[in-house]
Amino acid sequence: MALPTKLLINGQLLDGCGLLSVVDPSTGEPFVEVPRASQAQMEAAIAAAKAAQPAWGATPLFTRRERLARFADAVAQNADELARTLVMEQGKPLDQAHAEISYAEFFLRHFATADLPAEIVQDDEALRVEVHHRPLGVVAGITPWNFPVLIAAYKLGPSLLLGNSFILKPAPTTPVTSLMLGALARDIFPPGVVNIVTDANDLGALLTTHPDVAKISFTGSTPTGRKVMASAASTLKRITLELGGNDAAIVLDDVDVAAVAPKIFAGAFLNSGQVCIAIKRLYVHDRVYDALCGALAAQAETAVLGNGLDAGTSMGPLQNAAQYAKAQHLLDVAANDGTIVVGGIEARNGGYFVRPTIVRDIADGSELVDEEQFAPILPIVRFDDIDDVVRRANASPYGLGGSVWSGDVDRAYELAQRIESGTVWINHHLHFGPHIPFAGAKQSGYGVEFSEVGLAEFGQTHVISIAK
Repeated sequence: MALPTKLLINGQLLDGCGLLSVVDPSTGEPFVEVPRASQAQMEAAIAAAKAAQPAWGATPLFTRRERLARFADAVAQNADELARTLVMEQGKPLDQAHAEISYAEFFLRHFATADLPAEIVQDDEALRVEVHHRPLGVVAGITPWNFPVLIAAYKLGPSLLLGNSFILKPAPTTPVTSLMLGALARDIFPPGVVNIVTDANDLGALLTTHPDVAKISFTGSTPTGRKVMASAASTLKRITLELGGNDAAIVLDDVDVAAVAPKIFAGAFLNSGQVCIAIKRLYVHDRVYDALCGALAAQAETAVLGNGLDAGTSMGPLQNAAQYAKAQHLLDVAANDGTIVVGGIEARNGGYFVRPTIVRDIADGSELVDEEQFAPILPIVRFDDIDDVVRRANASPYGLGGSVWSGDVDRAYELAQRIESGTVWINHHLHFGPHIPFAGAKQSGYGVEFSEVGLAEFGQTHVISIAK
């Protein structure tokens, strides 16, 4: 039986005030309509979350963990339907969709076992000082369209574990799987503890300014993140912002080109390049530049573009028409500023397909190098001086992730310490997990996600100081 796709407000599955048409990016045509909420319905969700939170916050930790584990079970039991729907609304190949659902389940199970116990910071003849973590209240998660299930899971999990109630507002181009999660959550969590409300990008300001919303956890672009931060300032909300990146990968002259090329390709082109921490600019030492350009072009030639539900598809379309138009513009930039070795638009009737594109003979200062493309177009920039390439990598206003590739780990480690980003990988890229802190530097984010550090950001620090 198919999961319902209705709004979840105060434990009820509801129709909206209107409908959203959801486009299959492999055809460019709508494949389903889902409810679109009104302002009054978002207000009702906020009121329900506020009313439900005190009882949920007082619920024993054991019970909150048990409900999260049951939710993870429900996600696993419905993985096939969730994955197939995710392909249709997001575009990624079915194996990658299954991987996203599995990773969402993994994150939920991690938070179902997590804890932030009280910490005793002083206990002597004069004082006993304890640090506790209390619920904030209502947490709103605003999620993007590239990983709609995973990102929803890793906002919902820590929110509920610490006793907050939760409102999810998914991207309007990928709302279907989020509403399916709501159908699963309805029978697991008390009414009002989880609410899922879709919009047409017109209700976000209500969440960010509403006095009854205590925290905004936002994942999306840096320009939108600035607006969220400014709007949330009116009530001094807690905020976590995971924003854009222009991750630089630096390839030194001692690499085994044949060994690293598939790993670098995967780090740049997963999900058709629509990954915030994907490799966005590749700096390659002059000695291995030609060889690596050729090896990456060979990798690109093997990609099989198509509908993610078709067997053998290794790369799907871009998710939406606006992103496709941006990619078309960047392909023009690439042709003007560099040399396109392989790739370009995939001519089809409908669908937002761009072949994995390798661009060489390009330099800093090009829009393709300096700005986040969020598309399967990789600029490869030549260098021959370590100090200079570090300066160039760090010149970006972004600082989400980065990587260093070398046959000498000690040499790479020394270089990694000089890269100004929240995460630096050595000889791999894209790895993250619920136990590893994830934080953007500079204009790539504000706050920390994952690990005990990120978990604490979903609670209010509460100090009790006892005079003896």
